Amino acid sequence: MRPLLLAGAGVAIGLAAVAAFGLWPPKIDPPKRLLPGDAQVVALGQTIYETRCASCHGPNLEGQPNWREQGPDGRLPAPPHDETGHTWHHPDALLFKLTKYGLPKEMGNGEPYFSNMPAYEGMLTDEDIIAVLSYIKSRWPQEIRQRHDTLNAQMAAQ
Repeated sequence: MRPLLLAGAGVAIGLAAVAAFGLWPPKIDPPKRLLPGDAQVVALGQTIYETRCASCHGPNLEGQPNWREQGPDGRLPAPPHDETGHTWHHPDALLFKLTKYGLPKEMGNGEPYFSNMPAYEGMLTDEDIIAVLSYIKSRWPQEIRQRHDTLNAQMAAQ
């Protein structure tokens, strides 16, 4: 029963994030596509991930322990970016926005949302962000990559 509740909570948080990010940030970048099959892009992404992301999200994309539960400081730990996390539940464009602009200060339901995730605008180029996200996606099992591709196709059709 507990795994179902946790899964349900994760889906609810994900939907709230999509709702919140639908209105945020005010300026919208053109759609960004990940390139997990491009070896040069993935290699660059791995280098950037190792220097900018692995300290929180783990060297193997495993995230921090208890990532679904707020810590004593009220902030959520860094989630995994492997197949056990929710990264692949979000389309490319949203992952790009989260990385470039950081997380919103509240969810779609008005609840405050606190995270240590920085905004990388001004620190990483758009190409660097695409490279990091492409590296992450390149590490997912084929089935998860296909599900993510389907999600992107559905979002593009809307």
